[in-house]
Amino acid sequence: MMRKLFDLTTRLSSRLNWLVERLCAVLVLLMILDVWLGIVSRYAIDLNITWTEELARYLMIWGALLAVSCGVYYREHVGLMLLLEALPRKLQKSTRLLLDVIGLVFFVILVFYGVKMTADGRTQYATIFGMTMLIPFAAVPVSAALAAIQMLLVALKDFAQMFIREATS
Repeated sequence: MMRKLFDLTTRLSSRLNWLVERLCAVLVLLMILDVWLGIVSRYAIDLNITWTEELARYLMIWGALLAVSCGVYYREHVGLMLLLEALPRKLQKSTRLLLDVIGLVFFVILVFYGVKMTADGRTQYATIFGMTMLIPFAAVPVSAALAAIQMLLVALKDFAQMFIREATS
């Protein structure tokens, strides 16, 4: 049973991370191309394109926020890992569980308030694009939901792995 849970959560977590990493890479590539277009249009060819800076900002926000779930997948948080590794081995398991629960609660709250913020963004408009802020603001609840899912999967995977290790030792 625990082996199946471990395999399932490992597979789902890995696939989700694979997808998000590629999406982040595409967003960074688009941001680089957009910035280059802005530079070329401003200094090399006078195209008078005004929207490149604003688009780069939105692409950067989406990419950075989506990358949070990748950090969760790899368990990359310098401050928390330093705290965790400083504890005695016996306290590390329970502390990791506590940190996972706190992280999960944080991301769920962020989804809840992010959805409200995104809905409010329907009536706010971007300076240059003239579009509503719905899409830029949606980065918060979408990335928080992905991070929450990833946090749950990683925590379940670690939990199952702990039982597997204890059963085999």
